[in-house]
Amino acid sequence: MKLNTILFLSLFLAGTVSAQTTPQIFAPGVISTGDYETHATFSPTGDTVYFIKTSYDLKVSAICVSYKRNGKWTNPEIASFSGHYMDADPFVARDGKTLYYMSNRPLKDGDPVKDDTDIWKVTLGANGWSKPVRMEAPVNSELDEYYPTLADNGDIYFGSTRKGGLGGSDIWRCKFENDRYLPAENLGGAINTPGNDYEAFIAPDESYLIYNSTPNGLARLDFYISYNKNGVWTKAVKLPEPLNSDGIEWAPKVTRDKKWFYFGSTRNTWSATPARAENMKEFNKRLQSPGNGLADIYTVDFGEIEKLH
Repeated sequence: MKLNTILFLSLFLAGTVSAQTTPQIFAPGVISTGDYETHATFSPTGDTVYFIKTSYDLKVSAICVSYKRNGKWTNPEIASFSGHYMDADPFVARDGKTLYYMSNRPLKDGDPVKDDTDIWKVTLGANGWSKPVRMEAPVNSELDEYYPTLADNGDIYFGSTRKGGLGGSDIWRCKFENDRYLPAENLGGAINTPGNDYEAFIAPDESYLIYNSTPNGLARLDFYISYNKNGVWTKAVKLPEPLNSDGIEWAPKVTRDKKWFYFGSTRNTWSATPARAENMKEFNKRLQSPGNGLADIYTVDFGEIEKLH
């Protein structure tokens, strides 16, 4: 693992890495617009994407949806179940008919919003998405839960600040057996740290876990990967640049065909000094375009991660 990581970095720095190793902004101008867009998840067929648009302070957030029609993504709309409360972290399950997400919505309509965030789900029927349903304990607790992802066997992985963790926020799992969730398990010291471990994507077969971790707050939030070896998680290893950057990296997702790795990042692709002084139109374009340092959705060939194993 370590040797492959060094080789990857050496090739990148030497400028000999192919273009597919460099993350590309996803659907620029349509989905990644220069606003704060991140946390993409796709339908199993790959023709529907859910993602969030949020304010810079992360206090206002809605889940949006776009459809691929004739090879192009449609202008996004707010999903039918979102747009009222602070909703984020969507994840479409294997069947394509269940979507899990995080929200501060109240337990009862008309009540104040919650002080903590919970995991909710909606199901797709003949008339569209159902009314949101809050997941009960042991998935949710009296503290924050967020970023749910599910393995194909129904096991759910999520971040939480609940008691019993190793740091401020940890990655947890609830196994799904006999149509119910078992008590939450902390994934332990191979993955969790004394800092903050927030968002984990679990492979459909639970063979690997990609998540983000940081010592403090959201600063230098980077991706790490761990592998499941006979039921034991290997010590997590930080992914190299350009998968990580000097910005915030979050919302890791891998398409079901294992071709693409999608993620959100606040990396700035416009930060290089221009060749000449800019006029106001040029300057505004740089400030208001994708890659301006607000969050965008990026994609890269998943093979760049597989070769590290």
